Amino acid sequence: MRKAKPQKRVILPDPVYGEVMVAKFVNHLMLDGKKNTAYGVFYSALGAVEAKAKNEEKSALDIWKQALDNITPLVEVKSKRIGGATFQVPTEIRADRKESIAMKNMIAFARKRGGHSMAEKLAAEIMDAYNNQGGAFKRKEDMHRMAEANRAFAHFRF
Repeated sequence: MRKAKPQKRVILPDPVYGEVMVAKFVNHLMLDGKKNTAYGVFYSALGAVEAKAKNEEKSALDIWKQALDNITPLVEVKSKRIGGATFQVPTEIRADRKESIAMKNMIAFARKRGGHSMAEKLAAEIMDAYNNQGGAFKRKEDMHRMAEANRAFAHFRF
């Protein structure tokens, strides 16, 4: 490569919890540069999670983190063309990409849900992911199943 790798931007932690992970999630959630709106949606979703999980000893933030861990994929398949045939090669995912995929999946499946506000839909998706169900968890399971089915092509790793 001729050019140097671009530097990673430093993401400042969010104002309420002081967590960088929350700030990254809000950046994925944000539409049209409306970060305050995205923060409002996220915090009200966590409030709804707190209301739904009264009997849990964990805080809403801990439930959200556990939900993200539950939907974080470990392997994915990448297409590699070898001698005219295209193989689905299972590869491990870098840590930052794992986190990003999990966040994007949670937001995408929350947006597809039926419900009144985005905060309610996001809260429902967080609770489903915490309980190992829902669309985002199913997507992770599908990715792992694909990688397992194509394990024979693992020696074609990049």
